[in-house]
Amino acid sequence: MARSKEFDVDNVLGKAMNVFWQQGYEKTSMQDLVAGMGIHKRSMYDTFGDKHSLYIKSMERFAEMTASRMEGRVEGVDSAKEAIRRLFDMIIHKQDTDPAGCLLVNSAVELANHDPETTSRVNDAFLNAERLLEQLITRGQASGEIAEHHRAADLAVFLHNALVGLRVMVKINPDRSKLQRIADTTLAVLD
Repeated sequence: MARSKEFDVDNVLGKAMNVFWQQGYEKTSMQDLVAGMGIHKRSMYDTFGDKHSLYIKSMERFAEMTASRMEGRVEGVDSAKEAIRRLFDMIIHKQDTDPAGCLLVNSAVELANHDPETTSRVNDAFLNAERLLEQLITRGQASGEIAEHHRAADLAVFLHNALVGLRVMVKINPDRSKLQRIADTTLAVLD
C-alpha cells in the first residue's frame, strides 16, 4: 500500500520556487532545495523528479501566479490605457516585495541559450502577457482611447518588451522616479 504524502505538495513547490527565484538554477544545489523545501531528498525525487523537473514546475507555477496577478491588476478597469499603466506600475512597485526580480526573466537570462525546455516555458508565459496587452490595446483602439497608427499586436510586443526591460531595471535601480519616467515615455506610444 502506498504511503500518503506527509507534506502539502503545493506548499513545498512554492518553497522550491522561492529557492530557485532567490539563487537561480545553477547556484541552487540539491541540499539547498531539501533545506528550503523542508522535506527529505527521497520525497523530493519521488514527488517532483530531478532538479530540472522541479525547476520547470517552479517556473510554471511562477508563470501562473504572474498571469493571475496581471489579470487581477486590470480586471474591472474601464480605461484600457489605465489598465496598461497599472501593469507597468505593478512592475515598478514589485521591487519592494520581490527583490529577486522576475523568475521568468531570470530564467531566460540564465538558461535560454542551453535549455530549450526553459526557453519554451518562458516564451509561453511571455506570449500570454502579450495576448493580455493586445486585448487591452484592441479595446482601447476600438474606443478611440489608444491611437491606431500601430497594429495592436505590434504594440503588444513592444510594450511587453518594455515590461521585461523594466523587470530587469527594477532589480538594479531602486530609483522609482527614474523607473516611472521610463514607463511614462514607453506609454506615450499609445497617444
